[in-house]
Amino acid sequence: MDFEQHLRRLFVYDEWANREFVQALAALQSPLERSRKLLAHIIAAEWVWLDRLEGRPQSMPVWPDLTIEECRRQTDELPLLWRRYLASLPSEQLSSRITYKNSKGEAWTSAVEDILVHVTTHSAYHRGQIAADFRAAGIQPPYTDYIHAVREGLIA
Repeated sequence: MDFEQHLRRLFVYDEWANREFVQALAALQSPLERSRKLLAHIIAAEWVWLDRLEGRPQSMPVWPDLTIEECRRQTDELPLLWRRYLASLPSEQLSSRITYKNSKGEAWTSAVEDILVHVTTHSAYHRGQIAADFRAAGIQPPYTDYIHAVREGLIA
């Protein structure tokens, strides 16, 4: 498997795992507010990076106040946009660098391939925090380990 195929798999995994947590949060009797905010941040960060990669102004704040239903709509829309972006990305552009400003207004330059890996690992990091919130509340979180998704054939 080449690096481009691996990236596509990581984004399929990210899509599946984000949806698992949207469903789990929507099913709760008592909302876990910190978890909802973290999920909204995961979604927003994916928008921020996609906007940067595609050269657009930032379309969403880094920490938006999205409802679970808004999170659900975003987790339906974003994967389509990521798939389109990855499909249109020439191999040689993976190592190209883009310059952008972070949420603090600091200018940075990063390789496209590093940004794409960051998007998926950033989401996994925050899903781990959400899983910890579930456990602290006595609730079993969704099982969203990457290897689980591979073993179960949830990502191709």
